[in-house]
Amino acid sequence: MASEKILIVDDDADMRTILELYMKENGYQVLEAEDGVDALTMVEQESPDLIILDVMMPRLDGYELCQEIKKMTDIPVIFLSSKQDDMDKILGLGVGGDDFIEKTTSSPVLMAKIKAHLRRYRKLSHQTKRNEISEKKTNLIEYPGLVINLDSAVVKLNNKVLHLSAKEFQILCLLAQNPEKIFSVEKLFELIWDENSLGDYRTVMVHISNLRKKLETDTDQLKYIETVRGIGYKFNRIEEQNAEHSRLNP
Repeated sequence: MASEKILIVDDDADMRTILELYMKENGYQVLEAEDGVDALTMVEQESPDLIILDVMMPRLDGYELCQEIKKMTDIPVIFLSSKQDDMDKILGLGVGGDDFIEKTTSSPVLMAKIKAHLRRYRKLSHQTKRNEISEKKTNLIEYPGLVINLDSAVVKLNNKVLHLSAKEFQILCLLAQNPEKIFSVEKLFELIWDENSLGDYRTVMVHISNLRKKLETDTDQLKYIETVRGIGYKFNRIEEQNAEHSRLNP
């Protein structure tokens, strides 16, 4: 079986060379692009399995490139940047990045994260293919105003389709399938990212925040995801709250 393809996007030729050596030593095929415009063309033509992406690049920076990539495909995008500020990491995750890693990170840790993201993407791709050829009954999760189609990965809020990232969809499904169950940040990271958080709680918090912004645009409406202070997050049993809301607001 052909090895998986990794696209390295960085305007620093030396960095690309170093990363290429690491990737090939681990059995991956390597593609390279020195700016965002060339990278977009390569994504369309070569269909890589994962992208390692710098932030600061000519013509099209990493944040803009990530947004364009996520319009085309759900392949994992890992930001590998010299930027260390939390706001840079929040922005990278907010535009659809699956991870944000500093360039000072050791090569074994970087490779471990790459393998974990590829493993999850393989599982997701296999599941998608099974769904496409299966004619089983549509699997829905339904709450007042919210419908989650597990087969097509389509989420509708008040009959309007929500555009969620792959991680946002996975978090929503996990919480909605287990209403009132509290998940700690560590447990969410373990279940969704399939690895130990190593203290990287901000990744989960950013994805939860982005998901809430899309789900809860009206402050008068009931809240689907609740923060349990000091413990974690849970999905509310909306049907029970809806009855109480209707009784108090006839």
